[in-house]
Amino acid sequence: MTDTPPTRIALLGTGDVSDLHAEAIRECPGAELHGVWNRTAEKGRAKAETFGCGYSESAEALVQDPGVDAVFVLTNMETHLHYATMALAAGKHVLVEKPTASSVEEIQAMQAAADAAGKVCMPVHNYIYEGGLERTRTLIDAGKLGDLVSIYVMYNIHHPEAVAARYPGVIRQILTHHSYILLYLAGQPRSVSAMKATINDGSVPQENLAMATLEMESGALAHLCASFASDDHAGDPWTCLIKVIGTKGATRFSYRDWVENTPAVVHSQTYSVYPDSIKNTVRYFLRDCLQQGARPLSSLADAITCQRMIEACEAAVAERRTIDLPDHDQPTL
Repeated sequence: MTDTPPTRIALLGTGDVSDLHAEAIRECPGAELHGVWNRTAEKGRAKAETFGCGYSESAEALVQDPGVDAVFVLTNMETHLHYATMALAAGKHVLVEKPTASSVEEIQAMQAAADAAGKVCMPVHNYIYEGGLERTRTLIDAGKLGDLVSIYVMYNIHHPEAVAARYPGVIRQILTHHSYILLYLAGQPRSVSAMKATINDGSVPQENLAMATLEMESGALAHLCASFASDDHAGDPWTCLIKVIGTKGATRFSYRDWVENTPAVVHSQTYSVYPDSIKNTVRYFLRDCLQQGARPLSSLADAITCQRMIEACEAAVAERRTIDLPDHDQPTL
């Protein structure tokens, strides 16, 4: 009897989130971090030394490496399609960070490339791999919460302007999380209205505060909030809170239930659930999807629906009106 060789993984991009993915790979049985690449070579080599793996001088060489089985695309959103399709064309499975891509059309192209390659391409929709949200979904499916009435997804974590400047704004950076959470728990939305604001020292133009209200096909209403502008220092703070209320019951999920009093890369404290959600996502991708043939809990098709929600939020802000979302049964390709 021979041992099964490890699944060897390459990271494209060595920004802050790569630390969490590298740790997740280290802790996942049967997985091995083979190598990394980064646009800034000096940073990439330093991370490779920290992670104890190889460094590649080019993304192309790394994805073509026959020793690599799967590629994690951790670069900026605007390049996700380029690197994901490059890896898929090289016959690699792909895990792609969120936001999955810049537009619906780009995610559709990614899906087409995955289908053509016959490989798994899974978005990092990490929150839904948390035990609390999976339990919520089980309760909903079993009818134990009754008919859904309202869903709240709240996020209030201050990000310094120097950090916020690296992101596309909270609608895409944070409401993307909220959108796939809402889709996973409550199904398809029917319409959306939204507002945004920028409250900082004036050095960063993109919004750091956004709110959206959605009407669901079930008749339930959802409220989504994303803020880099300030922390919530009130009692029982809405740091990151997900609440589902039904006619027969309700559930609550909060970052504040797991807090380490040590600073993280950006946050003033470490909210343990976030790195754990990355570990859960990586484990599901490598073990459940690649080894056991399971489908992702949230797929590229779901990412397309989420992107439609994000683009509808942007249109609602720009046009100051409620935007109807397309019927989910219409073809996406």
